[in-house]
Parts: sequence; structure tokens; C-alpha cells
Amino acid sequence: MGNLTILNEFLLLGFGSLHGLQFFLLGIFLGIYVVTLLGNILILTVISLDCSIQTPMYFFLSNFSFFEIWYTTSIAPKMLQTHLSGPQVISFVGCVVQFYFFGSMAVVECFLLAAMSYDRYFAICSPPQYPSLMNVYTCIPLAGGSWLGEFLTPVVTVTMTFQLQPIRFCPTYKFDHFFCDLAPVLELVCSDTETVEETTFLLASFVTMAPFLLTVASYSHNVAAVLRIPSAAGKQWAFSTCSSHLIVVTLYYRTLGTVYTIPTATQAVALNKIFSLFYTVVTPMVNPIVYSLRNKDVKKAVRRLMSQWVYAKRT
Repeated sequence: MGNLTILNEFLLLGFGSLHGLQFFLLGIFLGIYVVTLLGNILILTVISLDCSIQTPMYFFLSNFSFFEIWYTTSIAPKMLQTHLSGPQVISFVGCVVQFYFFGSMAVVECFLLAAMSYDRYFAICSPPQYPSLMNVYTCIPLAGGSWLGEFLTPVVTVTMTFQLQPIRFCPTYKFDHFFCDLAPVLELVCSDTETVEETTFLLASFVTMAPFLLTVASYSHNVAAVLRIPSAAGKQWAFSTCSSHLIVVTLYYRTLGTVYTIPTATQAVALNKIFSLFYTVVTPMVNPIVYSLRNKDVKKAVRRLMSQWVYAKRT
């Protein structure tokens, strides 16, 4: 045990030496983070204040926006610190907490995206039955199940990873990443991590592939149903209903899959960090933009609320 040590903290190297670009990138990432927060807060505010869009679709969207705020907040502040002050120390407990909350937010977003595709399936394929199928007794259990899966699923991975005990981590406590992700943490472990990696792979496969396959199945039926619609106006409505959600699903799973389906050994560290940056910081910014700029209902609701606010100020 002479070559092992007890660790109470880790050192996040972030993006390393940026040759004078750190403040430029700090401004960009800070701007992205602010846009993410404001965009999702706007969606939550509009949905809560405008009764006309308080439907199942926007109920799930409000849940999604709420978790997007915490998803990016679990990563962005520490990452911004590394750009401002260089490598940052994070305590062992802090690393566990960040790892858990990041994993839990990723899980809940997978389930919520599946719930939203389920909602769109009934809206397009069974319009007459939609109000009775997607009611409060359906929406709340779907959202509640997503929340429950969020809090329970990462517990296994977190417990197994950090039960390796700080004493079993090698003396090199630095890892070349900007947050406590699984791969860089396991790289510091001197003991065998095969069981942890296999368990994590099985859990990650279930919580990502099951919602993903449900989403794909839903949209396969949706496309088939849309193609059977005789009128051009009906097809346009159906595609506009699904397009925003489909863009978000594609962005989310494409960036997440790029990082976690390619074996760690074959990934360049810099490339891994770039892809991780996309799904932890950039994609959460794109989502509220897509749902607000491409969504006619949200844009109309924003205009109504603005008109009401202007009218109230004048009177």
C-alpha cells in the first residue's frame, strides 16, 4: 500500500493552457450559461402564466426546462472557475455530489424526452382520444417516474465508484477534465475497476437505450401517420408539432452517445472534453432557443404576456 494515498480532494485541470484565450472563452461560456438560464426561466414563466399552453406537452417541457437549469448548473460554475483562475481543487465529497447530480439530471432528461415523444404519438396518431389518454392521471405518473428514476439510478454507480475508498486512489490526484465524470475518476483508481465499468455500462444502456428506442418507435409511427394525412395544412401542423422536440432529441443523444459509446481508450482527451462540453453546456443552451423560436405556441404566448405587461404599465 506504499504507492497509494488517502485523498480528500482532486484537481480539475479544465482545458489546460489556453495561451491567452482563457478570458475570451470565459466570456463565451459565461454568455452561453446566462442564455441557458434565461431561456429556460422564460419557458417556465410563460408556461406557468399562460393558461392556453398549459397542456401535457408543455407540462413535460416545463419539467425538462427545470432540469436543464440544474443540469448545466451542476457543471458550468466550476468550469468557469477553471477558465478564470486555472486548475481548481474540488473536495472528494464535492466530486461525489457533482458526479451524482450530473448523472441524475442526464437520466431524468432521457426519460422526459421519451415522455414527450409518447405525448406527441397520441397527439398525432390518436387525436380524438388524446384528451382522455393524456390527462393529469397519465402525465403526473410519467413525470414522477422520471423524477424517481433520476434520483435512484445514479446511486448504484456513485456508490460502487466511490466505495473504492479514497485510500485506493493513486497519488496522482489530477485529472484532465473540467468536471467529475466517470472516466477521469476511474483513471485515478489503482484497484480493479472492471466491475464498476460493467455495472455502469449496463445501467447506462438501460436508462438511455430504453427511452431512446421508445422515442424512435413513437416517431416512426408519427411519420407514418403524417404521411397518411391528405391535406398539406395537416401535414405542416403535424411536422411543426414534432420538429422542435425531434431536434432536441437528436442533439442530446448524438452528443451524449459520441462520448459514452466510443471506448475511452480510443478517445483523445481533448476530443473527449470537446464533446463533453457540447452535451453539458452548448446543448442546454440550444434547447430553449429551439423550443421558443421554432414553437409558434410559445412565441404567441410570449407576445400575449408582453402585450399584457405593456398594457398594465400604461394603465
